[in-house]
Amino acid sequence: MANDQDASPGRGGLSRRRLLLGGAVAGVGAVTAIAADLALRPPAPSASGGVATEPAAESAAATSDSGSAASESLHGGNTVPFYGRHQAGIATEPQAHVTYVSLTLLDHVDRAALTRLMRLLTDDAARLTQGRPALADSEPELGTAPARLTVTFGFGPGFIARAGGVAPDWLGPLPPFGIDRLDPAWAEGDLLIQVASDDALTRAHAIRMLLKDTRTFASVGWTQAGFRRARGTEQSGTTMRNLFGQVDGTVNLTPGTDDFDELVWCPDGWLAGGTSLVLRRIQMNLDTWDRLDRGGREQSVGRFLSNGAPLTGSGEHDEPDFTATTPIGFPVIPEFSHLARARSENAKERIFRRGYNYDETPLGGSVSNSGLLFASFQADVTAQFVPIQRRLDELDLLNEWTTPIGSSVFAVPPGCAEGGFVGETLLG
Repeated sequence: MANDQDASPGRGGLSRRRLLLGGAVAGVGAVTAIAADLALRPPAPSASGGVATEPAAESAAATSDSGSAASESLHGGNTVPFYGRHQAGIATEPQAHVTYVSLTLLDHVDRAALTRLMRLLTDDAARLTQGRPALADSEPELGTAPARLTVTFGFGPGFIARAGGVAPDWLGPLPPFGIDRLDPAWAEGDLLIQVASDDALTRAHAIRMLLKDTRTFASVGWTQAGFRRARGTEQSGTTMRNLFGQVDGTVNLTPGTDDFDELVWCPDGWLAGGTSLVLRRIQMNLDTWDRLDRGGREQSVGRFLSNGAPLTGSGEHDEPDFTATTPIGFPVIPEFSHLARARSENAKERIFRRGYNYDETPLGGSVSNSGLLFASFQADVTAQFVPIQRRLDELDLLNEWTTPIGSSVFAVPPGCAEGGFVGETLLG
């Protein structure tokens, strides 16, 4: 937690933020004023370059069930290689569905048992991701359409301790942040399994097969399921939207680049070729977000909701100009915006984001119980993730509508060659 974090009751830093913004949070007054000022600016161009307007109605003739020329495009047979230097499911283009499963090791499990467990899991994961049945698969027909199924394993401190290994310094609970309201139900675990696919049935079947392998070794601590748009709904590579309507994850590392290799993959020891995963469960208060007008929302984010462009630009990937001011002297991109707070002058303070939405049964008379499974991969949690989160903790207007309720960190080992198993660099 930052040293100057306000210690008053309630949301961490709220009183301090009110002081800095002159009451902007309490009544969103400053946001409204700035939004009114920005109303003088021309409308943001659409992604195609023109001014964004309501789409014209599609002609009924644009689609036809005659089937004369076009054939249905099927994705079920698509596979992602399982074996390799790095585990799949990290640099892989995100699939439509994901489930994270946290497991707690049973008391009797020792190093030899962990080796047996990881051999079992590796073998079945390799089979399932290629559309072949798991060894004890009683419903093999459910696994014939992998739809880019990936299975990724992560280790917590307890797993590494029982393996007799040395955990990296960054592995463990994150430092406390003033905005956190962490629920023990989403606490750390010993073993994490990330299962992702473009097909929800395939994902569910894979999880069941893998958990059958673990039942004499571990118990399930929690599961968290998330989603993005279905494959084929948008062009491949389109930045996801969260349930606030934001284009979420514009500034991200690009797999296959030198930047990605340096900032994501660990260079040394048994983790060489592996990485770290920070998983944050962030509750988003859609009910109160609904009360904020569009201008206020865009000021909070620092980007246009229409296409994700910074408030000083016209395209999603335009570089923001933090020095630009409005005619009455306000910064066009406010200091309290999420965009401004997440940005760092230090090029090493970057992470690879791979987030998903969640939407569950509403509680307590609310309309929604929704949020973001914020998943980030980085070589060093302390050097890369923590500084970003500290800035967001100190002053990010989005904190008024978001609350981190779950947090966990895992060491993600490297991949393996055929005949080997994930975790062999620690257990082998």
